[in-house]
Amino acid sequence: MSELEAVAGEGQQSRQAVLVEPRRLELRDFTPPRPADGELLIEVRCALSCGTDLKAFRRGHPLWKLPTPFGHEFSGVVVEAGAGVTAFKAGDEVMAAPTAPCGICFYCQHGQENLCALAIDKMVLGAYADMLLIPAHVVARNTFIKPRELPFEEAALLEPLSCVIHAQEMARPQQSETVLIIGGGAFGLLHMLALKTSGVREVVVLGRGAERLKWAAEMGADAVIDARSDDAIAAVARLNSGFGPDLAIECTGQVEGWQDALARVRRGGRVVFFGGCPAGTTLSVDTRRMHYDNLTLMAPFHFRPRDVRRAYEMLAARSGGFGAIVNARRSLDDLTEVFAMLERGDVLKCAVIP
Repeated sequence: MSELEAVAGEGQQSRQAVLVEPRRLELRDFTPPRPADGELLIEVRCALSCGTDLKAFRRGHPLWKLPTPFGHEFSGVVVEAGAGVTAFKAGDEVMAAPTAPCGICFYCQHGQENLCALAIDKMVLGAYADMLLIPAHVVARNTFIKPRELPFEEAALLEPLSCVIHAQEMARPQQSETVLIIGGGAFGLLHMLALKTSGVREVVVLGRGAERLKWAAEMGADAVIDARSDDAIAAVARLNSGFGPDLAIECTGQVEGWQDALARVRRGGRVVFFGGCPAGTTLSVDTRRMHYDNLTLMAPFHFRPRDVRRAYEMLAARSGGFGAIVNARRSLDDLTEVFAMLERGDVLKCAVIP
């Protein structure tokens, strides 16, 4: 269990959660900076819990140096716009992804902006806070006016849905296909909702826990399979007229899930390794099956500006039911409880309302 400590600061006006070390959070006072040229200072109206945050809370993150401001899925209201900002002004309700590429590096020039070093090196962290500064490169490329009718908590889904869109752009699911999602957490169900929105014929969720399977069924999964049942392997094999799924999307972030995805997909099928595994782990691949069964394996990472734009359009349309993913709400003072709930599996995504 973590501890969340309030740290006083003389003359400071806002609060910001900091991950000091694994399982240790501090809610610190800080003075929000004035926005420089091209930047926005926003009042956070909603920050969402995230599976990546949970992994970082448990064991740190290979790309984040601790201590670090915490939280990266957010929406809010502009408090002040820096010089040169013309698309946004004080009072605007906005939603943003926490990264943006440089547009000029090798990867950007090859259409792989998700691999741009700037995207991760200058990622916006610190959304579990009263105020948040959005840097100029994010303001310019991945920040949007929030539609008035779109709730702040749904608008804060922009970043995770962008990751899902990027993965599905790589996988190219067809409407006639059967897709198996391995893992019934928030990302698994975001994948399911996006697939159903695009008209995929059959989307099946293979997961653990009665509550998560219940949520998956209520949100529109065509079938749910309890991974712990004696019939789980046979139930997956019966899909798609007995050929098995055309596409398997792994969302557990565990090597066992990666291996399961490989084992369950049909001959000629595709596997998306969406969930990132712990550092130092390895995957064993049956090379004979991969070759003679003509499998296609993909491991998408992050997103590109075009994925963010598509995610924004889908959220703005409000036709995908994505808001159902957010099934708990807590205040910033309750952040310790939020991570306890995530560890117990009591919640998919929690809206942290400062």
